[in-house]
Amino acid sequence: MRQLSSLDAQFLAVESARVYGHVAFLGIYDPSTAPGGRLDMEAVTDLLRERLHLLPPLRWRLIEVPLGIDLPYWAEDPDFDLDFHVRETALPAPGDDRQLAETVARVFGRPLDRSRPLWELYVIHGLPEGRVALLTKIHHSVVDGISGNEIMTTLLDPEPAGRLVPPPAQDGTTAAPIPHDGAMLVRGLRGLPRQPLRALRSLPTTVAGFTDLPGANALPGVPTLSHVYARARRILGSDEGAGVLEVTTARPPRTIFNGPVSAHRRFAFGSLSLDSVRAIRREFGTTVNDVVVSICAGAVRDWLIDRNALPDDPLVAMIPMSVRKRDERGTWGNRISMMIVPIPTDEPDPRRRLQRTHELLRSAKERHSALPANLLTDATAFIPPSVAALAARNTVDILSRTRPPLNLVISNVPGPRTSLYCAGAELQANFPVSVIVDGVGLNITVVSYKNRVDFGIVGDREQIDDAWAFLDGAAHALKELEDSRAPA
Repeated sequence: MRQLSSLDAQFLAVESARVYGHVAFLGIYDPSTAPGGRLDMEAVTDLLRERLHLLPPLRWRLIEVPLGIDLPYWAEDPDFDLDFHVRETALPAPGDDRQLAETVARVFGRPLDRSRPLWELYVIHGLPEGRVALLTKIHHSVVDGISGNEIMTTLLDPEPAGRLVPPPAQDGTTAAPIPHDGAMLVRGLRGLPRQPLRALRSLPTTVAGFTDLPGANALPGVPTLSHVYARARRILGSDEGAGVLEVTTARPPRTIFNGPVSAHRRFAFGSLSLDSVRAIRREFGTTVNDVVVSICAGAVRDWLIDRNALPDDPLVAMIPMSVRKRDERGTWGNRISMMIVPIPTDEPDPRRRLQRTHELLRSAKERHSALPANLLTDATAFIPPSVAALAARNTVDILSRTRPPLNLVISNVPGPRTSLYCAGAELQANFPVSVIVDGVGLNITVVSYKNRVDFGIVGDREQIDDAWAFLDGAAHALKELEDSRAPA
C-alpha cells in the first residue's frame, strides 16, 4: 500500500455535498482518422485495457484509516472493473457546444465513488460533424496538472496508427485483498508516534513561509505581520519581492462569486489562437503566461462591468505552480505550490494591464522561487490527520461567509505542440474542467495544445449567471491587445 501525502489528503478533506475534489478534461476528437472512422466505448475500453499496467493510479482504491487517526492509503483494487469506469452517452440534436457544456456540468457535478478507483471516463456522441468527446474525471488527490499530463501522454499517441505497447510483466502476483477496518486501525495506531515527528519536520518550512500560504492573509494579524516582515527586509537590504508581499497580503475585494457555493456548476469552453498570444508576448517583451493572465483579467473585468459589480480594487487570484522535479515524474500525487497575486482588473487600458500583470507576476515569481518547494505539503502535514478534514471544511466555510482570501483561480498548463490521437482519432481540443470551493466560485483554467489555448470556465451555478460571457471577454481582451500593437 502507498500512503497519501498530507497535501493529497487535503483534496479529499475539503469535499462535501457541495464541494468536489475531482478535476476533468474534455477532449474533442475527430474519428475520421481512426480505423473504420469510429471512436466508441469499445475502442476506448480496449485502449485502456492495453495500457492499464502503465497507469497504476487508475487501479488504486482509497483505503481510509478508521476514526481518521492517520492519513489514508492507496491500494490496488483486487476487484477492479474497467467496465464500471468507462461509460457512453449522447447529446440530443443538434448537439451544439452549449448542450455539451450542460452535459459536462451535470456529469462533473456528481461525486466519485470512493469504494472504487477515483476516476471515470465518458464517451459522448452526438456532436456536430461526427466528432466525439471524451470527458475524463479523476480525483485531484491522485494527480496534479503535470501528472495528469503524464496520464494523457500515456493514453494518447503521436500518430494515428498508435505505438507498440510492452505487455505487462507476468510475475504471477495478484492484487492483495483490501485490509479490513481492524487491520487499518492497528496500522493507524502504530503510525501515531510518527505524527508529532512529521509536524516537527514541517515546522521550519511552515513558519518561514506562513505569510505566503493561501488564505493566510485572511487570518487576524497576518497582514500586519507581513508589513513588518517586508519593512525588515528593506532595512536589511533584501527587499526583492517585498512590495508584492505587502500587496498580496492585502484583503481582496468581495465579488459576486465569493460566497458559499451550491452543489451545481456552470461550464463553458472555447479557444483562442496561441500564435496571436505568442505574437503579443514578443511585441511587449512579456511571457505567454503574462498574456494569458492579462486576458483573463480583462475577461473578468468585462463580466463584472456588465453586471455593474466591478470593485475599485484589483481582484486577487490564486495561480497554481508545479514544483515537480524531473526525477519525480511518474510519482503521481501532487507536487504543487500556489502564488497569490493581484490581477489588474482595475486597469482599463489593455497595454498597461498587460504591463502591470507582467510586473506583478515577475515579482511574485521572484519571491516564490525563494520559498521551499514543499511549503504546501509541510503546512498541511502540520495538521493532525484526525482533525484535518474538519479543519479544512470549517476554515473554507468560515472564510467564504466573511471575506475570502482570494477571488478566483487562474491556471495555465502548457501542453503539446503536435497532434495527439486516441485509438486513431485526432484530438482537436482539450478543455480543462477544474475545482471551485466555498468563497471562490470561479475557476479559469487554460491548456495549450498545438496552435491554440483552450479555456475551461467553471463557476457556481447560483453565482455565475453566464459562464460563456467570460469567453467573449477573453476574445475581446485578446483583440484589444492585438489592436494596441505597434504598426508593422
